[in-house]
Amino acid sequence: MRVTSIGCAALLLLAAAACGGRGDTGTGGTSGTGGGATAAAGQCQGQQTTGITDTSIKLGGIYPLSGPASAYGAIPKGIKAYFDYVNAEKGGIGGRKVEFVVRDDGYQPPKAVEEARRLVEQEQVFALFQTLGTPSTTATWDYANQRKVPQVFVATGASTWGTDTAHPWTIGWQPNYISEARVYAQYLKTDKPDAKVAVLYQNDDFGKDLLDGFKRAVEGSGVKVVAEQSYEVTDPSVDAQMRNLAESKADVLLNVTTPKFGSQALAADAKNTGWNPLHIVNNVAASITVLKPVGFQNVQGIVSASYYKDPTDPTWKDDAEMKLYHEKMKQYAPDADPAVPYHTFGWAVASSFHKAMEAAKCPTREGLRDSMRDLKGVKVDMLLPGVTLDTAAGDGFPIESLQLMTFKGERWELFGQVIDTRKEFGPLTG
Repeated sequence: MRVTSIGCAALLLLAAAACGGRGDTGTGGTSGTGGGATAAAGQCQGQQTTGITDTSIKLGGIYPLSGPASAYGAIPKGIKAYFDYVNAEKGGIGGRKVEFVVRDDGYQPPKAVEEARRLVEQEQVFALFQTLGTPSTTATWDYANQRKVPQVFVATGASTWGTDTAHPWTIGWQPNYISEARVYAQYLKTDKPDAKVAVLYQNDDFGKDLLDGFKRAVEGSGVKVVAEQSYEVTDPSVDAQMRNLAESKADVLLNVTTPKFGSQALAADAKNTGWNPLHIVNNVAASITVLKPVGFQNVQGIVSASYYKDPTDPTWKDDAEMKLYHEKMKQYAPDADPAVPYHTFGWAVASSFHKAMEAAKCPTREGLRDSMRDLKGVKVDMLLPGVTLDTAAGDGFPIESLQLMTFKGERWELFGQVIDTRKEFGPLTG
């Protein structure tokens, strides 16, 4: 079923008719507050309505507003600007004004668990919308599953969110790291078929997921991984690791890092005049905010991949969604620079939540859980043309398409075509 605004409105009207009343109590749920939309009859009966009423919906996000990954703290600003715009000018989502509560975990998994409990048990949110980071999401998804709380569109590309079947309440959003790695591998096999690759990676499930995916993707080819160096998120820098990698004389550097360490690796690469590899930086560290401190003159020709529109790319200057984004960011988040791609990411994922919530057959936690796993060709206007949201039973990866890009001048330039990794490389399985 392709989601349209008319179809979504109709679904919500039907759901509202079937789901009047208060309270909830599905297993692991708590009683709804503030006058709910509990299912009193029909297919929605007995489903959880904590955090949602006829006029409001409360969401909770967990981000590293402080600590080594604090650059990602820009994302909730874009999300909140989108929700403020929809609340003020569109009547909310299905007539419900969105309240978005943000908590800081400092990129520390134990703190993420603490904040998840606070959001669910004290704030009584309807859903956890965005938990940022593989470590934090890994630490919280058992809790979300036990409480039967949707953990929607987590901000991490770990492949487990799409292949695991034991946690139906958690789902990712961005392309998974294995698929991203496959795109880089295919690029090298075509353009540098005898490449010797050195890899810097974060020593956790995030870094290992992308590295392992890359190794599998180059098996049997002339592309070889000749050196690896890992770092911990508590490390002050990656200078030592970069010196070790430079000794390999590899002609490609695969940079699998979060923003702080991405900047450090790029800067170390620029200083090493005796080593000049093709530098591939993973998407999560490819923001302008990562590159600018290094100096644009020092990052010319680096390669990455993306799936949403770059607010600095003049390709989109007349794009209706990009114009709306710039206008509403200035109106609802005047202190946030709309040129920062992490704000654009936030806008895009909030728009995706809007589509998933509208498509829910019941305005309940169960309804959202089922909707986010039954998306069919859903268009989100901030995604690149040709990139849509698609999920199904056994396929929990909403976005599986990417396009390569290279840095020229003061911005990224897309090249090649959008690559649907499902079609090109086959589906991922657990």
